[in-house]
Amino acid sequence: MYKINENYQKLPGSYLFSTIAKKVAAFTEANPDREIIRLGIGDVTQPLAPAIIEAMHKAVDEMGNAATFRGYAPDLGYDFLRNAIAEHDYKARGCDISADEIFVSDGAKSDSANIQEIFGAENRIAVCDPVYPVYVDSNVMAGRTGMYDREKEIWSNVIYMPCIMENGFVPEFPEETPDMIYLCLPNNPTGTTITRAQLQEWVDYANKAGAVIIYDGAYEAYISEEDVAHSIFECRGARTCAIELKSFSKNAGFTGVRLGYTVVPKELKCGNVSLHQMWARRHGTKFNGAPYIIQRAGEAVYSPEGKAQLKEQVAYYMKNAAAIKNGLQKAGYSVFGGVNAPYIWLKTPGNMTSWEFFDVLLEQAGVVGTPGSGFGPSGEGYFRLTAFGSYENTLAALERIQKQAF
Repeated sequence: MYKINENYQKLPGSYLFSTIAKKVAAFTEANPDREIIRLGIGDVTQPLAPAIIEAMHKAVDEMGNAATFRGYAPDLGYDFLRNAIAEHDYKARGCDISADEIFVSDGAKSDSANIQEIFGAENRIAVCDPVYPVYVDSNVMAGRTGMYDREKEIWSNVIYMPCIMENGFVPEFPEETPDMIYLCLPNNPTGTTITRAQLQEWVDYANKAGAVIIYDGAYEAYISEEDVAHSIFECRGARTCAIELKSFSKNAGFTGVRLGYTVVPKELKCGNVSLHQMWARRHGTKFNGAPYIIQRAGEAVYSPEGKAQLKEQVAYYMKNAAAIKNGLQKAGYSVFGGVNAPYIWLKTPGNMTSWEFFDVLLEQAGVVGTPGSGFGPSGEGYFRLTAFGSYENTLAALERIQKQAF
């Protein structure tokens, strides 16, 4: 008789955003005349930039010609895209990253879940609390997190780094020594971040402790402050302790197109074993390469036209973030984030729980956000709003929220 992976049975409930989708669907079915404004999931709403569309059209035409047709993509990515990434995302910022250390994928979510496969099950992970759920859930599936305490909403073998109002919603070094440290900066869900000097301290800590940092930089395009690093490889010593995950979803609107990459430096080793070689082996075995058309679209992100158009798109979303933040502050809310990230993190009013506030906003205002408790126990009493809606819907949602009496 076959057996299942019992670790999946440990997962509490369904995935956060699946739960939200079900609640919204049920409300919509019961109230078909109510207009719902969605500021919950971090999905973009602006169309792909013209430079990207042009590149995709050209690539499609190439696929229709026998002389230029492409079959399976190189499993680690086409050289034209890896070279563009290395040049614009790293060398331009003074980072020593070569094209053959870049592994192209179908998105950072996949990589953030899959990267743990090259590490032993006995490793202990440290995560910010609140945190993007995929980091913890993927380690649960691998049997690395111990048992779940439903009352405290924590895992017995996970080291939590509370990111709360008292520490500015940024992580502090844990009392216990972790083996794997997940950092998402700028942070999802709080929208906060740390300075380059603070990030250097984390790199020094990891090298001293013999730990590896899994660095999720999905929101780096939204950084507006000069002293915030766009890559962990801006820090000395990061090549011996860090893996970086990047996405085209938020900076270029690829949520429906799917493209990302992971950087694994050749100097990153466990004893004499190269993690670069391990990830290359895993990638080659389990991934058939991102489509040629999509990788050409990714290349266009780095063209002069693409850069200019995407700069405008990022500014559009950050205009939404500023409107939400300023509007909620005027309404008396305690609000955070929205400066270096497209997320607003707010304190729920009147001692409401995160899910109570979710229900009130949905039922009374017709606005969907994300309950902070869905990101971890330290997220209880907080709520995330995204700036990825249209400007008109953002203002309409803000007006609805401001009308609510709590």
